[in-house]
Amino acid sequence: MDGIFLQQLVNGLTLGSVYGLIAIGYTMVYGIIGMINFAHGEVYMISAYLAAISLALLAYFGIESFPLLMLGTLVFTIIVTAVYGWVIERVAYKPLRNSTRLAPLISAIGISLILQNYAQISQGARQQGVPTLLTGAWRVEVGSGFVQLTYTKIFILVAAFVGMGLLTYVIKYTKLGRMCRATQQDRKMASILGINTDRVISYVFIIGAAMAALAGVLITMNYGTFDFYAGFVIGIKAFTAAVLGGIGSLPGAMLGGIILGISESLFSGLVNSDYKDVFSFSLLVLVLVFRPQGLLGRPLVSKV
Repeated sequence: MDGIFLQQLVNGLTLGSVYGLIAIGYTMVYGIIGMINFAHGEVYMISAYLAAISLALLAYFGIESFPLLMLGTLVFTIIVTAVYGWVIERVAYKPLRNSTRLAPLISAIGISLILQNYAQISQGARQQGVPTLLTGAWRVEVGSGFVQLTYTKIFILVAAFVGMGLLTYVIKYTKLGRMCRATQQDRKMASILGINTDRVISYVFIIGAAMAALAGVLITMNYGTFDFYAGFVIGIKAFTAAVLGGIGSLPGAMLGGIILGISESLFSGLVNSDYKDVFSFSLLVLVLVFRPQGLLGRPLVSKV
């Protein structure tokens, strides 16, 4: 039983770290402009296809080394996906920035449907896949059983936390990060002080798309399969993680993703995998009943 529990804990930590990467895109956009980018799940889906295309191209040119494959795939996928994020901001959000709050939401849903159908038409409706790139595992005996940590999961955990660490450094210690924080606190005052808030908002969409691209590469490595509809389910889960941790908080997004991933995995392995989503969303409701702003979110203050 201890071995099963620890194995599911490792699986949940791996899954949750990727949820957290995608949740960052939701929480950054909401923190800056106060709106939810409901096309973000499809950005992740596009990155999964781009990762597979990149791996196929690199293999075609005879590159078989895992470090080179990963480096090339990450660079290509992150750059192209970041362009998608920039285009979404320019098409679905910037023209409607001074409109009603409902208009950008509807526009984002429309972009989401467009990206789904674009992927279905261009890549086909059938499930796609990539081969296992990193084989082998590290096993530890626990009681009468054992815990297996594959090298792929180790790579995913390291890559996810390195990505989160780099983003945290950028937000806390760089000029871009200071501009993002200033725009988040008071966009009008930041503009008066000389910050190009329109450019900052574009940067936020690009950063969020880059984190989704990293998650897309990692999930594709872990599961090996994806389709044009994959972004919807993962997007809802990542949005749930962002709300659970506190929408607008970067540490909250990562914490919410890890909690959601671990709870899903434990419930699936120890109780029933058919109702893991029910348990996860029940957990979200329970947290929000007692802490509406999420685990690390700022308390809600009503304006008089």
